[in-house]
Order: sequence, then C-alpha cells, then structure tokens
Amino acid sequence: MMWGGMRRTLRRLRLERGASATAPILVRKSAAPPEAMLLARAGLVLLLMAAVFTVFLLDRSGLQDNIDGNVSVIDVLYFTMITITTVGYGDIVPVSDQARLIDAFFVTPVRIFVWFIFLGTAYQFIIQRFIEELRMTRLQRELQGHVVLCGFGHSGSIAAAELLLRGWEPGEIVVIDADAKEVQRAADRGFVGLHGDASSEELLKVAAVDRADSVIVSVGRDDTTVLIVLTIREIAKPVRIVACVGEQENVKLVRASGADVIVSPPRFGGYLMADAVESSAAVEFVAEALTFRGGFQLHERDPSAEEIGRAARDLRGSLIVEVRRGGRRIGTWTDPALAIEPGDRLLVIDSDETLRAMA
Repeated sequence: MMWGGMRRTLRRLRLERGASATAPILVRKSAAPPEAMLLARAGLVLLLMAAVFTVFLLDRSGLQDNIDGNVSVIDVLYFTMITITTVGYGDIVPVSDQARLIDAFFVTPVRIFVWFIFLGTAYQFIIQRFIEELRMTRLQRELQGHVVLCGFGHSGSIAAAELLLRGWEPGEIVVIDADAKEVQRAADRGFVGLHGDASSEELLKVAAVDRADSVIVSVGRDDTTVLIVLTIREIAKPVRIVACVGEQENVKLVRASGADVIVSPPRFGGYLMADAVESSAAVEFVAEALTFRGGFQLHERDPSAEEIGRAARDLRGSLIVEVRRGGRRIGTWTDPALAIEPGDRLLVIDSDETLRAMA
C-alpha cells in the first residue's frame, strides 16, 4: 500500500472512531503518558519564564521604559513575555551593557529552548500524524508471515507471551484492540500495537492480515468473534484463524464463519477442574505440556529425516501420542509397531533436550 493509499485508509479509520479520532492508530512504546508529558513541558516553560523574570527584575536598572521612564514590576513581567515570544515592541529596551549581555547569553538561549518545546508539542499533535502515516506505510510493506492478535485482554496477553517463548519476535506480533490502554500495554512490551476495531476491514488490511501466518481472535465476545472471523476470511482466505469462544452453543457458528481452530477456555477449564476432583497430577501435567515453561512440550510437527521408517514407540527423547496420516488419526497405543512414514504429522511430547536439538 503506497503512502497516498495509506493516508486515505487512516483518514477513513479516524472517521470511524469518531470522538477518539485524534488518538494515534499505530501505538508505540512510550516512557510516559501524553498528559504527563504536556504537564511537564508546561511546567518547564513556566520555570524558564520565572527565571528570566527574576533576572530582569534584579537588573531592571539596565532597562529603559521609553513611554514614562519608569520600569515597574509589571513592566518587567511584560518585558519578559514579549522578549521570550520575540514580539519586541521597542517600548522597553535594555540600555546597559550588563542588560544586553544578559539578553544575549541568557535570555536568547532560553527563548530558543522555549520555541523548541512549542515545536515539540506541535509535532506531537500535528506533525506526528504525518509521521504515523509514513511509519504505517513502511510497517504495512514489511509485515510478512506474522501473527495478528485481535484482543489483548487476559487470554490474548497470555497467548502473546507464549508466542515469545516459542521463538516469535515481538515485532512479528501485531496486536489490535479497541481499548487504548490495552494497545499501549502491548506496545510497551514491544509488540506492534494498532488501536481500533478488529472487525474493521480497513484496519485488518493495515495489519497485512492477508500476508499473516495466522490470526488469533480473543476479544471476549462471541458475536464480535463471529464478525471478525467473517471479515478476516473475506480478505484473507488461506490464513489460519484461531478463535476463542466462550459459549459452547456458539462453537458451530464460529466454525461456520471460517475459524480453523476453536478454543473454549471455559469448557477446557471445566474438564480440568472435574478431573482434579479425583486426580492431582493430570492438571499439572497438561499445564506443563502446553507451555514452553515446562520441562517438556506437547506440540504438532513433521517427522525428521532420522525418524522416518522407525517405529513410533522407539524414538528416544520423544513420545509420539498420535500420527495423522491421510486424514486419519492413529493412536500409537493401538499399534505398537506403527512406523513413521513421509507426509505424517506427529502429535508428540518432546523433551527439552530434543527441542533444543531441533532448534
């Protein structure tokens, strides 16, 4: 997408957002909130003005009032303001050498610094919009094979953290959320943050969803999930979509919308809690198997060249749970002599040592 096209896209997105149109869409990591930065700048300007006023007040004998000849405290305050703002009406002027040196070597640097503060504020509210358009054009051009995460709530943020453990770089994860605080939280952790509605076709195109490796939809509402999945599938048919669904009766609807994988945290949690009534090890084992923080990892992968032709139960450092072959699911417990063939997909528990050797 060229810069002109990006400008039009961002303009439409800002119009869709209404009252929050002035907030940036591409959210970057910040050291302090904008309100705190503005207050700090205003305080610094007032402090500099007070310093100049104090210096002029102490040296007001070096000033001359061409109107009435008397330089009062109000005249000093007035002279301070018009000097810093470079208005200079000429009614009050420095006449002594000391006053002129103060104006040249103290007030002039302060004046320049104050203008830099004003320009910085103008940049933040005006020029920054054009910079954002350039950055988003470059970002949209460079995104390829990334993960788009719609929703950075509790489940979404955990998914993002787990992706980092699995080898994804923060810049390869694009977070879309309508909550500005959540997007800022994602940006502060190094992810690419886009503030807006994840069901917006324009915003999804900005996130280059058509070139993404996969999309995770975890927005907390099943009706919104359906709308997002439908929109994604319309503009990116091959992309893999993983959707989080709360209510069991909505699973079929979300699947029909185009989701490839559906995760239902309440249902999954219910299974584990029911099992925990009679077992204390199963929950711990499943939790450790599903995260890279554990000593082993349950995941799906292709067989290595050394594994092809060998019996599934003979692999050292790996426990093959299931073999997927030609649309069939073959449990290794049903056939102890099952040999691995080219084209198989393995659901396997690998040890840390095996995972490090494969990396």
